[in-house]
Amino acid sequence: MAGIHASPAELLASLPTAERQKAIESLSLETKAQLAHHWPFWARQNQREPEGDDWVYWLILAGRGFGKTRTGAETVRQWVKTCEMVNLIGATVDDARDIMIEGESGILAICPNDERPVYRKNESKLLWPNGAVSLVFTADAPERLRGKQHMRLWADEMASWRYGEAWDQAKFGLRLGPHPRAVITTTPRPVKNIKDLVKDRATIVTRGTTYDNRANLAPTFFEEIVKRYEGTRLGRQELNAEILEDVPGALWTREMITHLPASALPPMKRIVVAIDPPATSGESSNEAGIIVDGLGEDGRAYVLADRSGVMTPREWAVAAVTAFREFEADRIVAEVNQGGEMVEQVIRSVDTHVPFKAVRASRGKYVRAEPISALYARGLVDHVGQFEALEDQMCSYTPDFDRGNSSPDRLDAHVWAMSDLFPSMVAEKKSPLTRPKLQGPNGLGAQGWMAR
Repeated sequence: MAGIHASPAELLASLPTAERQKAIESLSLETKAQLAHHWPFWARQNQREPEGDDWVYWLILAGRGFGKTRTGAETVRQWVKTCEMVNLIGATVDDARDIMIEGESGILAICPNDERPVYRKNESKLLWPNGAVSLVFTADAPERLRGKQHMRLWADEMASWRYGEAWDQAKFGLRLGPHPRAVITTTPRPVKNIKDLVKDRATIVTRGTTYDNRANLAPTFFEEIVKRYEGTRLGRQELNAEILEDVPGALWTREMITHLPASALPPMKRIVVAIDPPATSGESSNEAGIIVDGLGEDGRAYVLADRSGVMTPREWAVAAVTAFREFEADRIVAEVNQGGEMVEQVIRSVDTHVPFKAVRASRGKYVRAEPISALYARGLVDHVGQFEALEDQMCSYTPDFDRGNSSPDRLDAHVWAMSDLFPSMVAEKKSPLTRPKLQGPNGLGAQGWMAR
């Protein structure tokens, strides 16, 4: 049975077999061939461009699998027929290339041969057969957008952009032609740009869920993924596309987190790379939390990078040492409750001379995080860009975490880093800064743990 937003294709598929067959046989061969790339035939009601001239931004807030990429790509395809400059902004270089342009629902896939543009990767542009041009930008390089002009824009997954200032620069350039416009396709998160767009009178908001596109998604996706997250807070955001506000009782709120462009970062007095190692290694293990924090000469703290992920011990050690070198940090700090001396040994296997400090938790996570939350409440911490996963953990961190099975590894690492930068605010037992302990001709001694 077709839904309330059903496309003509879905309505046709819902007809009784005989009636559907008769309708198809009534079409000429030419019409049947054209239908393959005729977007109005495939688009659901909530995938069609709004009517009228009284809007500038079309914000599509939709769940995973809704068809956001296809909608954005088809909108660009239509716009280039009348606009000679329709530009793209992806979250990262890889996202712009792999999703917006070359993805299975991206621009190259949905265009018929006579409309398909030439993609010049090295020049970051698309050249359309009719002479239109699409420049390709990324939100992790907002300075490239400065001074650039657009007639139309497609901005993808804005809620996950690291630098919110990229949207500011994009809006400054949206000034060519009689009706400059932008389509923004994203799974929602309660970040400032999204909330501002929702409130903007020049915005038309379209909402959609994963369930809207069920007919085109694999049954196993619903059996394994959707059912797992239905009814959860994460599912409400990722499937139902709800903008979730603050969690009652959490140590942080979204308003407490301020974001700073990299260009405004002051000189650093100290920089620390902190690690919260997982207890096990493997695809099903928890993440290794790896956070880089700095103390500025202005006395404020700055979150500089999040290099966390599911990794083997060797991989997270390499990631931490790489961050140490990249940011010219003062030391690596790591919790050793789980791995003991082996945590230091695996770090030494990557760099035998890196300054290392072991820390051991003697209090619960929530209690250790409270003084760091207080720093935010006093306005003493800035995030250099947006750190989606870390900020989600912060703003959902309640006392229940200590009693549950969830592991906020990124937040744990952040707390350790901040505790090292502001030692007077914490009362943990201190471990001395250590230098290499030679354990044989190669100074390693951690091969067994690393091999897990």
